[in-house]
Amino acid sequence: MIVYENLEKIKLLKKSVIAIGNFDGLHLGHKKVLREASIKAKKNNLKFGVITFEPVPVMFFNNSIYNHRINSLNQKIQNLKKLNIDFLTIIKFNKKFSCMNYKNFIKKIIFLKHNSKYVFISKNFKFGKNREGDVQRLKKNENSFFYKTCVAKPFKVKKKILSSTIIRYEIRKGNIAKANKLLGREWCIEGKVIKGDQRGRKIGFPTCNIKINDYVLPKLGVYSVNICINNLKRKGIANIGYRPTFKGREILLEVNIFGFKSNLYGRKLKVSFIKFIRSEKKFNNVNDLKMQINKDIIKAKKLKNV
Repeated sequence: MIVYENLEKIKLLKKSVIAIGNFDGLHLGHKKVLREASIKAKKNNLKFGVITFEPVPVMFFNNSIYNHRINSLNQKIQNLKKLNIDFLTIIKFNKKFSCMNYKNFIKKIIFLKHNSKYVFISKNFKFGKNREGDVQRLKKNENSFFYKTCVAKPFKVKKKILSSTIIRYEIRKGNIAKANKLLGREWCIEGKVIKGDQRGRKIGFPTCNIKINDYVLPKLGVYSVNICINNLKRKGIANIGYRPTFKGREILLEVNIFGFKSNLYGRKLKVSFIKFIRSEKKFNNVNDLKMQINKDIIKAKKLKNV
């Protein structure tokens, strides 16, 4: 998969099929759309590509929105690479791009840059300045720019249309198993291990600390997790929260990796969430906390998928 991160570097591509969207989480509904687009490309001997935006437009327009992403940009790229995609175009969503009207989007992005013959979108897709572009305007311009609009049928789970919003809701509620099912894989947070106050090590449960950054914030508490360090896979538990027993003020993800004692400062970890174990709690003393952590570990190890 070729990744284009600068529109200016894209020369006129061969005739293509494109799917446009944020694709945050790349959930089962997104995969359905991409499968349909891939089949269309194969049948017509065309290149198949995806157009997405960075940052997510809603975060660009509203600075108060954070803890929103299901996946980081890097995760999105890696997950797309696993699919049958020829190229990915990441459009930098900035003030200049946000002022492009819908006609110029069609002309410059869809027609001139991507030479698109089929454009796959969801029925609610909006684009261009003030979100004036929509399905009807795409269809209205088909003959002028020689493409066909393909509106994907919604992917439903128990009669409800699957969306990234629903998955964010489930993660925030701690319904990780349900979120994982809707994603078609384990939801995970990636980040570099930072140096903390080393309290975990002092009480016998060393942890790797990772900042949450823009990831959607799951229900605060303890989870069973899988951890990947490069290609090494291990199991563990994670606490996400303020650490009220120690009067913490910043939300952190603290990961205890079973049977692992090496120094991982500065290393990148992939922490996959499996099951919510309990809510975050303030303990009266360190001994009570240690007793509870032991119980959490026992419970996590008993889980069949951990």
